[in-house]
Amino acid sequence: MRKLSLQTIRDLSKADRETGQLLAFYSGVSVNSAKVRENGIFAAVSGYSTDGHRFIPAALDAGARLILTERNPAEVLAETGRDDVGVMQVPDIRAAVAQLAFAFAGNPQRRLRIAGITGTNGKTTVSTLVHQALTQLGYTAGLMGTISIAVGSRSTESRLTTGDPEQIASAMADMAEAGCTHLVMEVSSHALDQKRTDALSFDVAAFTNLSHDHLDYHKTEAAYVQAKKRLFDGLSEDAVAVVNADDAHTAEMVRDCRASVWELSLKDSSLKVLRSDAAGIVLEIDDTRIESPLSGHFNVYNVAMAWLILRAFGCAPQSAAAALSACPGARGRLERVPQPQPEQAGSPAEGTGPITLQLPEVFVDYAHTPDALRNVLETLRAIAGPRELSVVFGCGGDRDKTKRPVMGRIAAELADVVVITSDNPRTEDPAQIIAEIEAGISRAGVLTEADRRKAIASAIAQAQPGTIVLIAGKGHETYQEIKGVRYPMDDAALAAEALKARAARTGNTHQNARQEEA
Repeated sequence: MRKLSLQTIRDLSKADRETGQLLAFYSGVSVNSAKVRENGIFAAVSGYSTDGHRFIPAALDAGARLILTERNPAEVLAETGRDDVGVMQVPDIRAAVAQLAFAFAGNPQRRLRIAGITGTNGKTTVSTLVHQALTQLGYTAGLMGTISIAVGSRSTESRLTTGDPEQIASAMADMAEAGCTHLVMEVSSHALDQKRTDALSFDVAAFTNLSHDHLDYHKTEAAYVQAKKRLFDGLSEDAVAVVNADDAHTAEMVRDCRASVWELSLKDSSLKVLRSDAAGIVLEIDDTRIESPLSGHFNVYNVAMAWLILRAFGCAPQSAAAALSACPGARGRLERVPQPQPEQAGSPAEGTGPITLQLPEVFVDYAHTPDALRNVLETLRAIAGPRELSVVFGCGGDRDKTKRPVMGRIAAELADVVVITSDNPRTEDPAQIIAEIEAGISRAGVLTEADRRKAIASAIAQAQPGTIVLIAGKGHETYQEIKGVRYPMDDAALAAEALKARAARTGNTHQNARQEEA
């Protein structure tokens, strides 16, 4: 039993005698008792929903021989009833775990140039664009984010926007061993608040925007802002901070930031939109023209930010612009669902000519915050023109309830047809979530269908030809979480099936009409 200072924990990455012995003696560190290895260290973290001290017995059974705690070590040791285990007290256990995890992994962050992107919306698009562009430019780069963890061209599904320190350290070690020179990662407010990235020295940090989200966790907007700000507070003088100067929270985000601050803004002449339509966007930033297949006003910021991050990495202006022009961006971000070909509706009768299908246009988007939903609906409203705009969406269970009526109001304001359904209800009653969304809607004619599959199929089946249908909230996700179980569900795949079914009905109707005429 002894007290271990935070400085001692931080020095574990160095080669002094005491910390070197500690690293050599123990096999690793974990906050999850199920992942503790023989002769490992278990960190008993008092978390958001549970207390890690409850799992000390399980960790000891798994082979843990050292317990980290912020509590009195004598009390913790007494509770174990064991005399063959060590207990160390640390003043900040989350910071300690982060430093230890990276030390045990061999400090792979030292072999990578790292960019971290934070903000309410746009993190996934910006990080994906930078990763895709680096690949286009011939670099071997890693990616960590909401959709996937990629090591060069290999990728695996991600379950968290930003993993725990063990997951981050392990993934980064794989990246370094695979020859990656760069890492682009999304950094969530939860991860920053829980100090999961404290062991990282970011070369570039980017701030996209901040709007209503995660108040179930942070409780207040001020706390949410301060969590995001931690990324910029930790930057060195050699780093670069890339920020959206048009966001009201940017000044606070970079207050007292030691890094060089690079701003982008549509309010001055440094960033201009030359074209924005359904085919994509063309923008000019710092006298460099960038063409992108991405659509929407909000993607102007995303593409410009990706270009500035590439510049901060040392990429030449024109090379970075050319690479971005070939980048499709992230799955489930204003993703257009391909329409079935006319032949999928059935073969036309001989001599009758080709069948022309009149189908709605369907987009899938991850928008799950009020600001994101407004942005994507405004973009599609501009594309739709006089055509009808329909939206299918819900709100996640066990998450910020205050945004539900706000999102309902935005949907009713901007869409002609609104279908409210389930998102990931988790442990909540879908009907109650839907009722809370409806509370923000004052107009009549809003449809509800708790079964998301039925809601998507119905919206596409009943839409007028040429209608734009937005399916919002889940984007890239391939599951729906209900009562702790993740069931297979892919919005894009469901929409494609619904379009194919409608095409078949349309084709059959045309054939019958032609046969009657004949």
